[in-house]
Amino acid sequence: MTEIPVSPAGRLAIYPGSFDPLTNGHVDIILRGAHLFDRILVAVLVNADKDSFFTSDERVAIINEVFQEYPNVEVEAFDGLLVDYARRRRASVIVRGLRVVSDFEYEFQMALMNRHIEPSLETVFMMPAEQYTYLSSRLIKEVFNLGGDVGGLVPSVVEARLRTKSMSTNKK
Repeated sequence: MTEIPVSPAGRLAIYPGSFDPLTNGHVDIILRGAHLFDRILVAVLVNADKDSFFTSDERVAIINEVFQEYPNVEVEAFDGLLVDYARRRRASVIVRGLRVVSDFEYEFQMALMNRHIEPSLETVFMMPAEQYTYLSSRLIKEVFNLGGDVGGLVPSVVEARLRTKSMSTNKK
């Protein structure tokens, strides 16, 4: 088994995702990951084929704002193969959230593929707090776009940015 060298700054975990937008379920996983690992890197996936509400730069800025008081939470955009990115960043763990049983099958396949490509890279599955198990970014966008209240489901920064972006989009 190949060994990924541990960074001098300690054990780094990567929590990848689109985070479009960041939900309180994501926040819960990030905060708990920040307690488990020396550092946690929130890796915002750049996917040109996906129609995102927020740009990757906006998502990085939002997440940085939410976690500005947590020095061991880092945020960065990435594209390409997650395993390659993890190698470059010298990460030893990938953190993935599981909300419901249906998430498990996809995440399990991805974890096995990542292990096949890089045997020293571990995947840790974390469940969000019970009150966030039904949340998804897709659902937040849908409720928001239909005029529903997303307060308490996303950080207040995200709620404000959703409103601002929606108003600027509707003016065009």
